[in-house]
Amino acid sequence: MTENPFFEASTLVYELPPFAEIREEHYLPAYERGMAEQLAEIAAITESPDAPSFDNTLVALERSGELLGRVRAVFDNQAAADGTAVLEEVEAKVSPLLAAHHDAIHLDRALFARVEELYGRRAELGLDGESLRLLERRHADFVRSGARLGEAAQARLRELNAELAALGTTFQQNVNAASRAAALVLDSAEELAGLTEGEIAAAAANAEVLGHPGKYVLSLVNTSGQPELARLSDRSVRERLMTASLGRAADTNGPLAIRMAGLRAERAALLGHTSHAAYVVADETAGTVGAVDGLLRSLVEPAVANARREAAELAEAAAADGITELAAHDWAYYSEKVRQSSYQVDEAALRPYFELERVLHDGVFYAANLAYGVTFTERPELTAYHPQARVFEVFEEDGTPLGLFIGDFHARASKRGGAWMDSLVTQSALTGRRPVVLNNLNVASPAPGEPALLTWFELRTLFHEFGHALHGLFADVRYPQFAGTSVPRDFVEFPSQVNEMWATRPEVLANYARHHETGEPLPAELVERMAAAEGFGQGFRTVEYLAATLLDWAWHTVAQGEEIADAQEFEARALAEAGLAVAAIPPRYRTTYFQHVFASGYSAAYYAYIWSEVLDADTVRWFETNGLSVRESGEVFRRELLARGFSRDPLESFRAVVGREPDTAPLLARRGLV
Repeated sequence: MTENPFFEASTLVYELPPFAEIREEHYLPAYERGMAEQLAEIAAITESPDAPSFDNTLVALERSGELLGRVRAVFDNQAAADGTAVLEEVEAKVSPLLAAHHDAIHLDRALFARVEELYGRRAELGLDGESLRLLERRHADFVRSGARLGEAAQARLRELNAELAALGTTFQQNVNAASRAAALVLDSAEELAGLTEGEIAAAAANAEVLGHPGKYVLSLVNTSGQPELARLSDRSVRERLMTASLGRAADTNGPLAIRMAGLRAERAALLGHTSHAAYVVADETAGTVGAVDGLLRSLVEPAVANARREAAELAEAAAADGITELAAHDWAYYSEKVRQSSYQVDEAALRPYFELERVLHDGVFYAANLAYGVTFTERPELTAYHPQARVFEVFEEDGTPLGLFIGDFHARASKRGGAWMDSLVTQSALTGRRPVVLNNLNVASPAPGEPALLTWFELRTLFHEFGHALHGLFADVRYPQFAGTSVPRDFVEFPSQVNEMWATRPEVLANYARHHETGEPLPAELVERMAAAEGFGQGFRTVEYLAATLLDWAWHTVAQGEEIADAQEFEARALAEAGLAVAAIPPRYRTTYFQHVFASGYSAAYYAYIWSEVLDADTVRWFETNGLSVRESGEVFRRELLARGFSRDPLESFRAVVGREPDTAPLLARRGLV
């Protein structure tokens, strides 16, 4: 294939991938040529007659794999955001090939010998700080990938990596299929009582798209809880929706989880670690299993106590409807009732003030301008990977072009659940490239002619994911592997969580929170009640999060050879032992649809959200109390942390902003755990 658009660098602005030219049949040949080209580039490094130098080894390695990087960046997002059966076949074929390709590089003894020689002489090389860090990180990557293992151990490691890659892809595809199959099909609008007219119309339109004309379909989001549970007044419909959610992929992914946990434990032992969790955490900011375990266990008891207090309030409200025992499908519904009665905050009544376009332009983009001076201009003439995805050019305060931002905000049958940020082009002074980043959300498409109104959760998610986007856009490093979000898992969520604060900052909230029909601002007293209501439900949210986190931890602290007979029994036992077997609060993700840890790189690292929140809550306090203006504070945060990526120790970047070590007190206060 000679006219494959991936075979040459894009000539579009910022090297935006030429999506108008890309076809499904281009991916596999591009992957195959990309891997072959990089292996040839590695061979040129190892076969060089010249003695190893930083330039001919480390810089050459950093420059290798251009074609593979181009196709992989586009494909990974395309498969998630607009998947097809053909792309699933490509993904299933390519994932073990990529694992083998990674091993071919990191288990190349000649390449490692050159890196190790340079590492041994690193003090003599006269390298600047970022170059020295590149050498140190590359050396660590090789060692963690098994470069020092013997031949037999490396052969087994290759087998483990290939099988795990294939199983992870299968797990993901099983979740996608199970989520589609479990969508709740309803016969009448009466069953949707409690939803708004717009939501009911959207459910009818969703049914048409999914092949159920005349009916109503509620598609599932990726978490255990579904947003409609807070408003559906028919208890039997709530129960059906929750049952469909909790049962996803139970028959297919339970055995896969067992197999993957066993293989990961074996691989960790091969690499000299007591468990997969120990292997993962050794390269995170947490450092040790004990540090993570200590934080998580310390939160369980106060979180459960907080949740039980909330449950008592909900039980009173449920009793008024004749319900004697609060179930999982009741929690969100009666939480909303209590929130309305105690705080006079009706989440459904808030939505007309959170129209997507206004939130995006007058909230998300406005906050970025306040803090960092950047501006955004939509570029409709630039083609993205799907008609719903929109391209914006980003400019510095002085008008200097910075990069591109792609926003793809609506759910569709071809998109996996959840929300994420990705990079299509990575910033690097070495390559001269500027960033192209994207955000994907799953906001339900409104009925034709109607505006998209956000829930409070969707609103926070929009600000959160844009925090990741800013991390990528503001990257200012020489070497691409350090850019933006290429930081440890337990640090990457920190900047995105900080960005959530702008959703409720008075000057930002007042700018975007206006009724989509009347233009009236969100009433001041409602803003005050929202702030008071923020603390309500923290018990539930902390327990459901900790349950998922400690479930991930249980799966990945198993020792090599430990037998697990049944995934559901293992899950129940793990939650009971953690003190989190609260029947009315299922984990945010159950094992069989826990894509973060079995398919998306967060294995033994789902703790990252709460670990990052320690830094986040402390930084939000810094923004509020440091005596600087918003713009001055934003400049410090950008320069010292967002721009630096992984080019230095992330905790050093945190200290450069806040001026000290992290403090857990703001997190405990935010979570109601004091």
